[in-house]
Amino acid sequence: MSPLRNTRRRQVLRFALGLPFLSSLRFASGSENPLVAFGTTGVILDNEINLLNEWSRELEEPCSAEVRFVQRNAYRDIDDLLADGRLDVAWVCGFPYVTHLQTMRLMAIPDYAGQPLYQSYLIVPKSDTHTTHITQLRDRVFAFSDPESNSGFLVPATELMRAGIRPTRFFRKFFFTYAHRKVVDAVTSGLADAGEIDGYVYDTIEKQYPERTRDVRVAWRSPHYGFPPIVARRSLDEESFLRIQRALLGMKERADGQAVLRRLNLEGFFPDDDKVFDGIRRLVSILNTGPV
Repeated sequence: MSPLRNTRRRQVLRFALGLPFLSSLRFASGSENPLVAFGTTGVILDNEINLLNEWSRELEEPCSAEVRFVQRNAYRDIDDLLADGRLDVAWVCGFPYVTHLQTMRLMAIPDYAGQPLYQSYLIVPKSDTHTTHITQLRDRVFAFSDPESNSGFLVPATELMRAGIRPTRFFRKFFFTYAHRKVVDAVTSGLADAGEIDGYVYDTIEKQYPERTRDVRVAWRSPHYGFPPIVARRSLDEESFLRIQRALLGMKERADGQAVLRRLNLEGFFPDDDKVFDGIRRLVSILNTGPV
C-alpha cells in the first residue's frame, strides 16, 4: 500500500472511531473519569454486546477509569488504531502481535482451560466423513477467517506450505469471513467446503450455542499456540499499563469478574510471557520463506 493510500485509510479510521486524540488514560469529554479505549476483534463472539457492556462495568472500578470497548471486524483495523494511539489496549491475535512489536506491548494472556494456549480447528460439514487434513481439500472452496489471524490463516497456510503447496493456487476458491463464527456459518450453509477457525471460539460456540455447530465436525486440530493476547499501545504510560493489567489479572478474584469470565469461557488471565508466542513466530518464518 502506498504512503498516500495508507494515510487516507488512517484518516477514515479516525473519523469512524469518533474518539478524541488524547494521550495516556485519556479523559472522556464532559467526564472527570479517564477513558480506557479497549479494542476487540473476531476473537470475541461479535454479537455479544451485552457481554462487552458487562465487562466494561466490571473493569471500571479497578481501572479507576471509564472503559469503552471499540469493536472492529478486521485485525488490521485494530492494529492501525493501536499504532495511531487511538486505542489504549486491545484483544488481538498472536500473529499481529509478533509482527507488530514496535506498536504493541504484551499485557496479559487469557487462561483457557488452565493454559495460555489454544488450537486452530479445521472444520468440515458433518457429512464429510473422510477429510482429516487440509491437504485433502484441493480444488475445494475454503473459508479463512482473517488474513492476520494465526488460527484462521497462518496455521492453514503454513500447513500447506510445509507440504510444498502454494495456498493461493490450491483451492478452487477461497475467501475471508472476518469473523471466526462466520467460518462456521459458511461451512454450515454450504458456502464453503471447509474452513479454519480459532478452537477457543469454536468450543465456546459449541458450549453456548450448540445448534450452530451440529452440522459441522472438527476434522483436524493443530498443535497448541499462544492464546490471542491483550496488548497495550507502546505509548501507554507505565502507571496506566500496570493499573489495567492488575484489573485484568484480578478478575478471577472478584465476583463480577468471575461472572464475566464464565461468559467468556475463560478462567482468568496470566501475566505477560512473550515466550508463549515462539510457536507463532516459527510459523511466520515459514510464511516468509516463499510465495503464498
